[in-house]
Amino acid sequence: MVALAALGALTLAGCGGGEDGDGGAADATKGSDSPATVELPKLDGQKIQVAAVWTGPEQENFTKVLKEFEKRTGAAVTFVPAQDPIVNFLGTKIAGGSPPDVAMLPQVGAVKQAVDQKWAKPLGPEARAELAENYTKGWQDLGSVDGTPYGVYFKAANKSLVWYNNAVFENAGASVPKTWKDFLTTAETISASGVTPVSVGGADGWTLTDWFENVYLSQAGPEKYDQLARHEIKWTDPSVAQALTTLGELFGKPQLIAGGADGALQTEFPTSVTQTFTGGDQPKGAMVFEGDFVAVNIAQTDAEIGTDAKVFPFPAVGAQPPVVTGGDAAVALKDTAGAQALLTFLASPDAARIWAGSGGFISPNKSLDAAAYPDDVQRGIAEALIAAGDDFRFDMSDQMPQSFGGTPGKGEWKALQDFLKNPEDVAGTQARLEADAAKAYRN
Repeated sequence: MVALAALGALTLAGCGGGEDGDGGAADATKGSDSPATVELPKLDGQKIQVAAVWTGPEQENFTKVLKEFEKRTGAAVTFVPAQDPIVNFLGTKIAGGSPPDVAMLPQVGAVKQAVDQKWAKPLGPEARAELAENYTKGWQDLGSVDGTPYGVYFKAANKSLVWYNNAVFENAGASVPKTWKDFLTTAETISASGVTPVSVGGADGWTLTDWFENVYLSQAGPEKYDQLARHEIKWTDPSVAQALTTLGELFGKPQLIAGGADGALQTEFPTSVTQTFTGGDQPKGAMVFEGDFVAVNIAQTDAEIGTDAKVFPFPAVGAQPPVVTGGDAAVALKDTAGAQALLTFLASPDAARIWAGSGGFISPNKSLDAAAYPDDVQRGIAEALIAAGDDFRFDMSDQMPQSFGGTPGKGEWKALQDFLKNPEDVAGTQARLEADAAKAYRN
């Protein structure tokens, strides 16, 4: 995969810090004042509602993007906080006759569901033109249903990263692993130094689906990955058993997981990150697996990205390390000038540049200048994603029906939480996954 060379450089990229005038934070500030690349209509007096599940720093940063849109168009934009799963939230709004103009949908399956329900409106000509200019075919296809473009993937994620506490690694004499076997050896080395090696946010089932997908993609390969994502092979397939068995090599050793299985199942994702970078060289966990968006949570600690907090690509389980992505697509639920103008703006590098400068954000927009990112680490992650072109795989659970792949306490989320608690039950886990998947795909 093209991206792997760039991803491999991430452990080195962190050493630069990116805080000086040489392509660091100063350049990101300059980039935010770049001239407009997209022409937008005047929308004085028009009101636009945008629904998303983002909270905290993500909501704040997205609001900066919306403020710039208001400034350029004269429209008044309101952010509507949505509950997860957002499709259920939108269904209630639509049934009540008050849908938002635009929704940010975090799953490919949710985009398809919105189209199937006849909620989503196709992209207009201006948004299509911006999309064609700034996105590769792979990202355009992800936002399309039956060849018609509906969604603009504004925010992407590189979900094949492991972030680590550098002080712990140095004290333990641990090395950055390149293979799954090396990863387990590194974990044992750190454990022997007196620090629990891996922090897992098991209270949020989506983190466990990400663990599984990275192992599965690297071990079973892209073709099997696509087949399982479409339920063309069953979850009782031997390839699933192999991936669960591999994951069990970590989950089956509670001493390697912060708080053990019970503790992990009570740990929400943000805490899994902050506890890795709190407490100096004696944190609750030395490593945390998740995407580039981890940077937002690290920023809530005293750790500095690139010095205290570093990152390496998810280790290769098979022949190649995995490259799994996620993303949020903007979809119009009302066919109005305001909704289409906002989609056009979100497809432009102008919109992406604003959030990129704040950190915790990666754009699939290939026209965005990498200088917009605030540090070398995030810049390297973004460049690796763009370098991958169409050679990546989208988050598997996000491609599935939401009832199976994206609902707390149900389907894949619940089955993998139960597996974390009892990783010896591979066959039972497979049977539950297949029963839930079969039901979801029938519906």
